[in-house]
Amino acid sequence: MKTIIGLLVVILVVFGIAFGGAYYFQKGVEDKMDGKVESIATASLLGLREQARLTAFMASFVAVVTSTQERLGLKAEKTMIMPGTVRYEIDLNKLQPKDVKWDKESNVLTVNLPPLILAGPEVDIDGIKQYDGGGILMALTDAGETLDAANRKRGQDELMKQAKGEVPMRLARDATRSAIERSFAMPLKAAGVKATVVAKFADEAQEAASEEQDHGQADNAQVQNAHQEPEGGAHTPAEQGTHE
Repeated sequence: MKTIIGLLVVILVVFGIAFGGAYYFQKGVEDKMDGKVESIATASLLGLREQARLTAFMASFVAVVTSTQERLGLKAEKTMIMPGTVRYEIDLNKLQPKDVKWDKESNVLTVNLPPLILAGPEVDIDGIKQYDGGGILMALTDAGETLDAANRKRGQDELMKQAKGEVPMRLARDATRSAIERSFAMPLKAAGVKATVVAKFADEAQEAASEEQDHGQADNAQVQNAHQEPEGGAHTPAEQGTHE
C-alpha cells in the first residue's frame, strides 16, 4: 500500500513539474512575443514621426464664382472658374506611444490617429478662366481689380468647402488609415508576427461609442414596450369574432 501511495506521489510530482514547466515556457514565449511586438511598434512609430507629416490623399476641385459691383448707375460682373488641389495630411509628430496599443488576446495592434489637416488649396493659375460684363464701369473705375480680388477669395473658400465634403473626407480617411496600417503591419510580418493592425481616428471611435449607446437605448425601449400590455387587454383569436 505504501508503495502504491509513494508511486502516486511521484507521478503527481512529475506531472506537476511537467505542467508547470509547460505553463512557464508558454508564458515566456508569450511575454517574449509581446516584447517583440512592442519593440517593432515603437520602431515603426519613431520612423513615422521622423517624416513629420503624411500626405496619403490629394483631390482636385473646380470652383465657379461670380461677383458683381454697381457704381454710378452702372453694373460690372465677373465670373471666375478656378481649379485647385487640396492635400489631406496628418501631423505624425502628434502620434504618441499611448496611441499605439497591443492586445495580445486578439493579436490586434490599434493605432489612434490625429485629425486630418486640409492643406491648400493650391490654385492652378494657368487653368483659371474669367468672363466679364460691364466693360464701361471697369474701364472708368477699379471695379475690375475689386471683382478679381473678391472672386479669388470666394474661389479659394469654395474649393475648401468642396474639399470638406463627405465623399472626399471619407476617401482621405480610408487612404490615411491604409497607409498607417501598412507602415506598422509590414515590419511585423517581416518579423514573423501574425497581427492585425487597425488604425482609426479619434472622432470615429467616439461616433462608434455614440451609435452603440443609441442602439442600446433603442433596445431597452423595445424591451419596455414589449412588457406593456395594450389598453383593453389582450384578445385571443377565439374572442375576436366577426359581426355581421
